[in-house]
Amino acid sequence: MADSADALANAQPAPIALITGASSGLGAALAAEYARRGWRLVLVARRADALEQTARDCGVSGDAQRLRLLVCDVRDIDRFRQEADRLLQDWGCPQVVIANAGISHGVDLSHPGDLDMAIDIMDINWGAALGTLAPFIAPMRSRGSGALVGIASVAGLRGLPCHAAYCASKAALIRSLESLRVELRAHGVKVVTISPGYVETAMTAGNRFAMPFLLSPRQFTVRAVRAIDAGRAYATIPWQMAVLSQLLRVVPRALYDRAVNFYGRKPRKPDCEPCRGVSRRNRLLQRRWRGREE
Repeated sequence: MADSADALANAQPAPIALITGASSGLGAALAAEYARRGWRLVLVARRADALEQTARDCGVSGDAQRLRLLVCDVRDIDRFRQEADRLLQDWGCPQVVIANAGISHGVDLSHPGDLDMAIDIMDINWGAALGTLAPFIAPMRSRGSGALVGIASVAGLRGLPCHAAYCASKAALIRSLESLRVELRAHGVKVVTISPGYVETAMTAGNRFAMPFLLSPRQFTVRAVRAIDAGRAYATIPWQMAVLSQLLRVVPRALYDRAVNFYGRKPRKPDCEPCRGVSRRNRLLQRRWRGREE
Protein backbone atom coordinates (compact mmCIF):
# COMPACT_ATOMS: atom_id res chain seq x y z
CA MET A 1 0.00 0.00 0.00
CA ALA A 2 2.85 2.35 0.89
CA ASP A 3 4.55 1.50 -2.40
CA SER A 4 1.40 2.48 -4.30
CA ALA A 5 1.21 5.80 -2.46
CA ASP A 6 4.87 6.50 -3.20
CA ALA A 7 4.34 5.67 -6.85
CA LEU A 8 1.44 8.09 -7.07
CA ALA A 9 3.42 10.79 -5.31
CA ASN A 10 6.35 10.35 -7.68
CA ALA A 11 4.25 10.06 -10.83
CA GLN A 12 5.07 12.68 -13.43
CA PRO A 13 2.13 14.75 -14.70
CA ALA A 14 1.07 14.12 -18.26
CA PRO A 15 2.77 16.27 -20.91
CA ILE A 16 0.96 19.32 -22.28
CA ALA A 17 0.04 20.19 -25.85
CA LEU A 18 -1.25 23.69 -26.66
CA ILE A 19 -3.07 23.91 -29.99
CA THR A 20 -4.59 27.00 -31.61
CA GLY A 21 -7.39 26.82 -34.15
CA ALA A 22 -8.61 23.78 -32.22
CA SER A 23 -12.33 24.24 -32.91
CA SER A 24 -12.29 22.42 -36.26
CA GLY A 25 -10.19 20.94 -39.05
CA LEU A 26 -6.54 20.18 -38.42
CA GLY A 27 -6.59 21.68 -34.93
CA ALA A 28 -9.43 19.44 -33.77
CA ALA A 29 -7.74 16.40 -35.32
CA LEU A 30 -4.44 17.21 -33.60
CA ALA A 31 -6.26 17.62 -30.29
CA ALA A 32 -7.87 14.20 -30.72
CA GLU A 33 -4.49 12.57 -31.36
CA TYR A 34 -2.85 14.07 -28.30
CA ALA A 35 -5.92 13.22 -26.19
CA ARG A 36 -5.63 9.63 -27.37
CA ARG A 37 -2.07 9.64 -26.06
CA GLY A 38 -3.20 10.83 -22.64
CA TRP A 39 -1.72 14.32 -22.85
CA ARG A 40 -3.15 17.36 -21.13
CA LEU A 41 -4.69 19.75 -23.63
CA VAL A 42 -4.80 23.53 -23.90
CA LEU A 43 -7.21 24.26 -26.76
CA VAL A 44 -7.51 27.74 -28.22
CA ALA A 45 -10.12 29.09 -30.65
CA ARG A 46 -12.59 31.94 -31.11
CA ARG A 47 -15.82 29.89 -31.03
CA ALA A 48 -16.73 28.60 -27.57
CA ASP A 49 -19.37 26.12 -28.73
CA ALA A 50 -17.12 24.55 -31.37
CA LEU A 51 -14.22 24.41 -28.93
CA GLU A 52 -16.37 22.59 -26.38
CA GLN A 53 -17.42 20.15 -29.10
CA THR A 54 -13.76 19.38 -29.78
CA ALA A 55 -13.30 18.68 -26.09
CA ARG A 56 -16.28 16.30 -26.11
CA ASP A 57 -14.96 14.55 -29.20
CA CYS A 58 -11.62 14.12 -27.44
CA GLY A 59 -13.35 12.62 -24.38
CA VAL A 60 -11.96 15.24 -21.98
CA SER A 61 -14.86 17.68 -21.64
CA GLY A 62 -15.22 18.87 -18.07
CA ASP A 63 -11.95 17.25 -16.96
CA ALA A 64 -10.10 20.14 -15.30
CA GLN A 65 -7.06 17.92 -14.74
CA ARG A 66 -6.58 17.35 -18.47
CA LEU A 67 -8.20 20.28 -20.23
CA ARG A 68 -8.00 24.05 -20.44
CA LEU A 69 -10.16 25.87 -22.97
CA LEU A 70 -9.17 29.36 -24.06
CA VAL A 71 -11.80 31.23 -26.06
CA CYS A 72 -9.64 33.88 -27.63
CA ASP A 73 -8.77 35.52 -30.93
CA VAL A 74 -5.07 34.73 -31.25
CA ARG A 75 -4.50 38.13 -32.85
CA ASP A 76 -5.28 39.66 -29.46
CA ILE A 77 -1.65 39.24 -28.46
CA ASP A 78 -1.98 40.95 -25.08
CA ARG A 79 -4.85 38.68 -24.03
CA PHE A 80 -3.08 35.57 -25.26
CA ARG A 81 0.10 36.53 -23.40
CA GLN A 82 -1.90 36.90 -20.18
CA GLU A 83 -3.46 33.47 -20.64
CA ALA A 84 -0.06 31.96 -21.44
CA ASP A 85 1.36 33.42 -18.23
CA ARG A 86 -1.51 31.84 -16.25
CA LEU A 87 -0.85 28.50 -17.92
CA LEU A 88 2.86 28.68 -17.10
CA GLN A 89 2.02 29.45 -13.48
CA ASP A 90 -0.67 26.77 -13.07
CA TRP A 91 0.54 23.86 -15.20
CA GLY A 92 4.02 24.80 -16.28
CA CYS A 93 5.45 25.02 -19.78
CA PRO A 94 3.89 22.83 -22.49
CA GLN A 95 5.99 20.18 -24.17
CA VAL A 96 4.43 21.02 -27.55
CA VAL A 97 2.95 24.31 -28.78
CA ILE A 98 1.25 24.18 -32.19
CA ALA A 99 0.44 27.43 -34.01
CA ASN A 100 -2.29 26.08 -36.25
CA ALA A 101 -4.89 28.86 -36.46
CA GLY A 102 -5.21 30.33 -39.92
CA ILE A 103 -7.51 31.24 -42.79
CA SER A 104 -7.34 30.73 -46.54
CA HIS A 105 -9.26 32.53 -49.23
CA GLY A 106 -8.50 34.38 -52.38
CA VAL A 107 -7.93 38.10 -52.75
CA ASP A 108 -8.22 40.30 -55.82
CA LEU A 109 -6.10 43.38 -55.17
CA SER A 110 -7.96 45.28 -57.89
CA HIS A 111 -10.85 45.44 -55.39
CA PRO A 112 -10.21 48.29 -52.91
CA GLY A 113 -11.34 46.32 -49.86
CA ASP A 114 -9.16 43.32 -50.60
CA LEU A 115 -5.95 45.07 -49.58
CA ASP A 116 -7.16 45.33 -45.98
CA MET A 117 -8.22 41.70 -46.19
CA ALA A 118 -4.80 40.69 -47.47
CA ILE A 119 -3.14 42.44 -44.53
CA ASP A 120 -5.51 40.68 -42.14
CA ILE A 121 -4.63 37.28 -43.65
CA MET A 122 -0.97 38.07 -42.97
CA ASP A 123 -1.93 39.11 -39.46
CA ILE A 124 -3.70 35.81 -38.74
CA ASN A 125 -1.46 33.34 -40.54
CA TRP A 126 1.90 34.92 -39.72
CA GLY A 127 1.63 37.52 -36.95
CA ALA A 128 -0.70 35.51 -34.73
CA ALA A 129 1.36 32.35 -35.25
CA LEU A 130 4.46 34.12 -33.92
CA GLY A 131 2.36 35.56 -31.10
CA THR A 132 1.32 32.01 -30.19
CA LEU A 133 4.88 30.72 -29.95
CA ALA A 134 6.52 33.78 -28.37
CA PRO A 135 5.41 33.33 -24.71
CA PHE A 136 6.93 29.84 -24.58
CA ILE A 137 10.33 30.49 -26.13
CA ALA A 138 12.08 31.62 -22.95
CA PRO A 139 10.54 28.90 -20.69
CA MET A 140 11.44 26.14 -23.17
CA ARG A 141 14.93 27.54 -23.58
CA SER A 142 15.43 27.62 -19.82
CA ARG A 143 14.14 24.05 -19.49
CA GLY A 144 16.23 22.88 -22.43
CA SER A 145 13.41 21.02 -24.18
CA GLY A 146 10.13 21.41 -26.00
CA ALA A 147 8.75 21.74 -29.51
CA LEU A 148 7.44 24.89 -31.17
CA VAL A 149 5.39 23.90 -34.21
CA GLY A 150 4.01 26.01 -37.03
CA ILE A 151 1.47 24.73 -39.55
CA ALA A 152 2.61 26.28 -42.82
CA SER A 153 1.66 25.15 -46.34
CA VAL A 154 3.21 24.09 -49.63
CA ALA A 155 1.57 27.28 -50.92
CA GLY A 156 4.39 29.13 -49.19
CA LEU A 157 6.90 27.90 -51.79
CA ARG A 158 5.62 29.69 -54.90
CA GLY A 159 2.98 32.27 -55.68
CA LEU A 160 -0.45 31.10 -56.86
CA PRO A 161 -3.17 33.07 -58.68
CA CYS A 162 -5.48 35.00 -56.32
CA HIS A 163 -3.36 33.83 -53.40
CA ALA A 164 -1.14 36.89 -52.99
CA ALA A 165 -1.91 37.07 -49.27
CA TYR A 166 -2.09 33.39 -48.34
CA CYS A 167 1.11 32.39 -50.17
CA ALA A 168 2.94 35.35 -48.66
CA SER A 169 1.70 34.58 -45.15
CA LYS A 170 2.86 30.97 -45.31
CA ALA A 171 6.20 31.91 -46.90
CA ALA A 172 6.78 34.39 -44.08
CA LEU A 173 5.89 31.76 -41.49
CA ILE A 174 8.28 29.23 -43.03
CA ARG A 175 11.18 31.69 -42.90
CA SER A 176 10.37 32.89 -39.38
CA LEU A 177 10.26 29.31 -38.11
CA GLU A 178 13.58 28.63 -39.82
CA SER A 179 15.10 31.61 -38.02
CA LEU A 180 13.75 30.39 -34.68
CA ARG A 181 15.05 26.89 -35.36
CA VAL A 182 18.59 28.17 -35.87
CA GLU A 183 18.36 30.42 -32.80
CA LEU A 184 17.11 27.68 -30.47
CA ARG A 185 19.00 24.67 -31.78
CA ALA A 186 21.75 24.91 -29.16
CA HIS A 187 19.20 25.14 -26.34
CA GLY A 188 17.47 21.81 -26.92
CA VAL A 189 14.24 23.37 -28.27
CA LYS A 190 12.90 21.89 -31.49
CA VAL A 191 11.22 24.16 -34.02
CA VAL A 192 9.15 22.12 -36.45
CA THR A 193 7.61 23.40 -39.69
CA ILE A 194 4.74 21.30 -41.02
CA SER A 195 3.70 22.06 -44.61
CA PRO A 196 0.50 20.24 -45.52
CA GLY A 197 -0.65 19.66 -49.03
CA TYR A 198 -4.40 19.33 -49.44
CA VAL A 199 -6.38 18.15 -46.42
CA GLU A 200 -10.13 17.61 -46.42
CA THR A 201 -11.36 20.44 -44.17
CA ALA A 202 -13.73 23.39 -44.36
CA MET A 203 -10.78 25.46 -45.57
CA THR A 204 -10.45 23.41 -48.75
CA ALA A 205 -14.15 22.65 -49.24
CA GLY A 206 -14.67 25.67 -51.49
CA ASN A 207 -11.74 24.97 -53.79
CA ARG A 208 -12.83 24.80 -57.42
CA PHE A 209 -9.81 22.94 -58.70
CA ALA A 210 -8.19 19.52 -58.48
CA MET A 211 -6.50 18.73 -55.16
CA PRO A 212 -3.96 15.93 -55.69
CA PHE A 213 -3.01 13.63 -52.82
CA LEU A 214 -5.95 14.83 -50.70
CA LEU A 215 -5.77 13.54 -47.11
CA SER A 216 -8.33 13.20 -44.35
CA PRO A 217 -7.55 15.16 -41.16
CA ARG A 218 -6.78 11.88 -39.38
CA GLN A 219 -4.31 10.81 -42.07
CA PHE A 220 -2.58 14.19 -41.86
CA THR A 221 -2.47 14.20 -38.07
CA VAL A 222 -0.79 10.80 -37.72
CA ARG A 223 2.00 11.94 -40.03
CA ALA A 224 2.28 15.39 -38.43
CA VAL A 225 2.57 14.10 -34.87
CA ARG A 226 5.16 11.58 -36.01
CA ALA A 227 7.22 14.47 -37.44
CA ILE A 228 6.82 16.46 -34.21
CA ASP A 229 7.92 13.47 -32.13
CA ALA A 230 11.03 13.16 -34.29
CA GLY A 231 11.77 16.87 -34.02
CA ARG A 232 11.99 17.20 -37.79
CA ALA A 233 13.00 20.63 -38.98
CA TYR A 234 10.63 20.59 -41.95
CA ALA A 235 8.02 18.08 -43.01
CA THR A 236 5.81 18.22 -46.09
CA ILE A 237 2.75 15.98 -45.82
CA PRO A 238 2.11 13.72 -47.69
CA TRP A 239 5.42 12.56 -49.16
CA GLN A 240 4.05 12.79 -52.71
CA MET A 241 3.49 16.51 -52.18
CA ALA A 242 7.03 16.77 -50.85
CA VAL A 243 8.34 15.44 -54.15
CA LEU A 244 6.14 17.85 -56.07
CA SER A 245 7.31 20.70 -53.84
CA GLN A 246 10.93 19.97 -54.64
CA LEU A 247 10.10 20.18 -58.33
CA LEU A 248 8.26 23.46 -57.83
CA ARG A 249 11.35 24.96 -56.21
CA VAL A 250 13.48 24.45 -59.31
CA VAL A 251 11.01 25.01 -62.16
CA PRO A 252 12.15 28.08 -64.18
CA ARG A 253 9.93 31.12 -63.77
CA ALA A 254 8.91 31.26 -67.41
CA LEU A 255 7.73 27.66 -67.37
CA TYR A 256 6.10 28.04 -63.94
CA ASP A 257 4.19 31.16 -64.99
CA ARG A 258 2.83 29.42 -68.06
CA ALA A 259 1.85 26.24 -66.23
CA VAL A 260 0.27 27.84 -63.17
CA ASN A 261 -2.03 29.86 -65.41
CA PHE A 262 -4.17 26.72 -65.61
CA TYR A 263 -4.41 26.47 -61.83
CA GLY A 264 -7.85 27.21 -60.40
CA ARG A 265 -8.49 30.47 -58.59
CA LYS A 266 -9.32 30.54 -54.89
CA PRO A 267 -12.70 32.29 -54.47
CA ARG A 268 -12.84 35.68 -52.77
CA LYS A 269 -14.66 36.03 -49.46
CA PRO A 270 -15.41 39.69 -48.99
CA ASP A 271 -17.44 38.94 -45.85
CA CYS A 272 -14.67 36.94 -44.14
CA GLU A 273 -15.79 36.69 -40.50
CA PRO A 274 -12.35 36.21 -38.88
CA CYS A 275 -11.10 39.29 -40.72
CA ARG A 276 -13.82 41.33 -39.02
CA GLY A 277 -12.48 40.40 -35.59
CA VAL A 278 -9.46 42.05 -34.08
CA SER A 279 -8.09 43.32 -37.38
CA ARG A 280 -4.62 44.78 -37.61
CA ARG A 281 -6.02 48.23 -38.26
CA ASN A 282 -8.53 48.01 -35.39
CA ARG A 283 -5.88 46.75 -32.98
CA LEU A 284 -3.54 49.62 -33.82
CA LEU A 285 -6.40 52.06 -33.30
CA GLN A 286 -7.26 50.44 -29.94
CA ARG A 287 -3.67 50.79 -28.74
CA ARG A 288 -3.56 54.41 -29.87
CA TRP A 289 -6.71 55.24 -27.90
CA ARG A 290 -5.46 53.37 -24.84
CA GLY A 291 -2.31 55.51 -24.95
CA ARG A 292 -4.38 58.68 -25.05
CA GLU A 293 -6.53 57.54 -22.13
CA GLU A 294 -3.43 56.84 -20.04
